[in-house]
Amino acid sequence: MDAELPSTRPYLVRALHEWCTDHGLTPYIVVAVDERVQVPKEYVRDGQIVLNVSYDATSGLRIDNDSVTFKARFGGVARDVHIPIEHVVAIYARENGQGMAFAPPPPADEASARPATPADDAEPASDGPRPGGGRRPMLTRVK
Repeated sequence: MDAELPSTRPYLVRALHEWCTDHGLTPYIVVAVDERVQVPKEYVRDGQIVLNVSYDATSGLRIDNDSVTFKARFGGVARDVHIPIEHVVAIYARENGQGMAFAPPPPADEASARPATPADDAEPASDGPRPGGGRRPMLTRVK
């Protein structure tokens, strides 16, 4: 019977996002990146990206049972972000580090039986210096 139950991950991600928001904290997610994840590849380091998913930093944020989707600006350029929910490996509050980590997603070849996600149009990761002068990438809302 347990095999038929949906994953608890999307419910926990939504709950921790709400907890952060309700208490004035900034929710960050850590994402395991592969070809199924649509994020700006130039900000990916060691196969992961850390994203600010606060309502101030995103537009149209949606955390559903299958994915996390939103629009955000990276280096002043608006980009669409699509993350399969199993690729969210942690969610935490930036200010105090409280949150939760999850098991990493299965390798792409094991997940090939799953429905495909939208293809990523972003350029491949660069081996050059980090954008923004070596600092960690951070989403900010520009009005």
